[in-house]
Amino acid sequence: MSNCLEPTIEADFLFAVDEPFKLESGESLQPITLRYTLYGELTKARDNAILVCHALSGSARVADWWPQLVGPGLLFDTTRYCVIGINILGSCYGSTGPTSSHPTKPGEIYGNNFPLVTIGDIVRAQARLIDHLGIERLQAVVGGSIGGMQALRWAIDFPARVERCIAIGAAPLSAMGLALNHLQRQAIMNDPAWCDGRYERDKQPINGLALARSIAMCSYKSAELFDERFARLPDRSGEDPRASMKERFDIAGYLDYQGLSFTRRFDANSYLTISKAMDTFDLARGFESEEHALQKISARLLLIDISSDWLFPANDILALSERARASGVNVTYRELISSHGHDGFLADAELLAPIISAHLEEEHSSMLMQAACVR
Repeated sequence: MSNCLEPTIEADFLFAVDEPFKLESGESLQPITLRYTLYGELTKARDNAILVCHALSGSARVADWWPQLVGPGLLFDTTRYCVIGINILGSCYGSTGPTSSHPTKPGEIYGNNFPLVTIGDIVRAQARLIDHLGIERLQAVVGGSIGGMQALRWAIDFPARVERCIAIGAAPLSAMGLALNHLQRQAIMNDPAWCDGRYERDKQPINGLALARSIAMCSYKSAELFDERFARLPDRSGEDPRASMKERFDIAGYLDYQGLSFTRRFDANSYLTISKAMDTFDLARGFESEEHALQKISARLLLIDISSDWLFPANDILALSERARASGVNVTYRELISSHGHDGFLADAELLAPIISAHLEEEHSSMLMQAACVR
């Protein structure tokens, strides 16, 4: 049992039963299940909701992966806010994805037949759930990495429904980011056990998925952190990397462990689906240009980079903030100083909290002043 805060509600939302949910690819899903959690209670006016969007391997259980931020008296104070987590389309943690039962093939799962989904598709599905909960406007949409991509898409596609958008370590991927994701997918698909995506539930391509995760871990951390933790030390199990080809340095043992442990909790086809959605994230999608897309944002926008992040470099986040400002967006840019690389938004959550809190409280104070003036 997790030591993290348990959700007030954890449930499944079923929709697209009577008519298909159209995807940006032109394909459809029918029906769709979204697993979601609520921490805290919605007010009668349903005006205290914060949507927290997860990253690639996260889930709807926000307090499991952000325990430092969700709970009474914490940044996302569950005595004040209702914090919502929604597992994304394509995942393997309860929402419709490659591991879900195929609607027209009894006894089979989607597997490699699961259609391409985009960040836009994911957000439109989330909006259906937010409708179901009776929420007209979200106090904030928050996320890091792919979660930040979702937050930005919310602000663009549903501007009237987002008060604040907080995106951490998120921007359209650079060529380097696309290259790394490609190599991860190739690692999976080159595993003989992948079987063109038609592997059995208990026989997934473990070696390929583990290697993909190991590659990803290199992009999630920083060279500084690796040097500090592992240097050129031999593997802590007692191996001597100078004695034989198979014996490893400590960093290799760490990566192998991270890869293997990941295969026990994640699905290879889901990994392919979500990483592809990450690749195709483009602010301009559906608009004449990125400028036109950014001009749709009416939310107060907070963009946060991570100082040692080389998957989403600080300069890319800064450049996005400058383009947003030039497009008329009320945008604030901040930097999280962390040696943890892209994973800094998880590993150094206690340093992230005051940056986000200042943004939330500034708006809260402004609203209180406006209310006082009305009285």
